[in-house]
Amino acid sequence: MRFLFVGDSMTVGRAGDFTWRHRMWQHLETTLGPGAYTITGPRTGLYAGDEADASQAYADPEFPRAARRHLAGWGEGWRHMAPLIQPVVATTRADVLLISLGLIDLGFYAHAEETAGHARTFLARARAAKPDVRAVILPVIPNVRARTDPFFADDCARFNTLLAKTVADLDRPGSPLLLASHPPGYTLDADTYDGTHPGPSGEHRIAAAFADALHQAWGIGGPYRDLPE
Repeated sequence: MRFLFVGDSMTVGRAGDFTWRHRMWQHLETTLGPGAYTITGPRTGLYAGDEADASQAYADPEFPRAARRHLAGWGEGWRHMAPLIQPVVATTRADVLLISLGLIDLGFYAHAEETAGHARTFLARARAAKPDVRAVILPVIPNVRARTDPFFADDCARFNTLLAKTVADLDRPGSPLLLASHPPGYTLDADTYDGTHPGPSGEHRIAAAFADALHQAWGIGGPYRDLPE
């Protein structure tokens, strides 16, 4: 089984982070076992300054290079990934996409309806490359801006409603789609370092949202066991 992480700055991480991708790798190692799966993707790095995919300074230097692979970028959203996903899936032959996108779109590029359209385009292009591809999609977690900007908060809520409808509309037996739950117990004050990006506890909670969705819906892996108290 081949997994592809797709995301924005919350997924790629910056130099010095563990990333939730690292937490998910640990979970897959424990529940599926070495050699039973592959993490794939065209990039391996973290964000460093103004350079994307520029740093390998993970908080865990023993994080294997092969497990660092991803398709995530600082400042990249659904609109940026939609043109990229078809050739990446065609090349990597990814079986399961683990997707966390949308916050950057809503914050800087487009409102909910347009962003939902980019999500539909993304999924169509992923299936064009591999008709049986699966996807687990995390709803947008509104960041600290939503506390003081009611229009942005409403846009995030509207997008999550549209995303749920998109998943329901496009889900099919041969290529199932799954909407993950909000990460369990996730709060901006406790689980981010700046009101947006996950700290160590937030990384665990995001990984848990994906891991539990995979296990509960499709029987892949097992329950996430490293959730902070």
